[in-house]
Amino acid sequence: MQVLQVQTEVAPDPAEVGRARRWARSRLVGSGIGADEPLAETLVLIISELVTNAVVHTGSPAVLRIQLPGCSGACPGTVRVEVADASARPPQPRHADGEETNGRGLELVEGLADRWGWQQESGGKRIWCELDHCAAGVEAVPTGSAVAFPV
Repeated sequence: MQVLQVQTEVAPDPAEVGRARRWARSRLVGSGIGADEPLAETLVLIISELVTNAVVHTGSPAVLRIQLPGCSGACPGTVRVEVADASARPPQPRHADGEETNGRGLELVEGLADRWGWQQESGGKRIWCELDHCAAGVEAVPTGSAVAFPV
């Protein structure tokens, strides 16, 4: 199966989160994933959370990458989202309590993605997640473990 990979650079500016969502929506539609599909909404939410973490917690540019199954119709595949940034600081587990407004991003990713994780790279890190897409609308049960960035 062919895989289509698209990427964009994200500046360290909170306004970039909205731009990243719009960019991702246009790429998903261009790949055959309908804008009204639950998969598209889930991917955009995950992208929003990962880009927000990169922008807010690193203060450095990041790269958003999406790998899409290069097939159409009833062909199943896996969509992979990656956000790479220049911060070598690893994510640290965090759980938001009560009415805290921060600390839920990677918990959302854990709950929505089928798999996710992170890896160090030269001078930085890459956080990734995968969602299994079946055209029949059957989604796998999410698994993974949560890691969050310190504030």
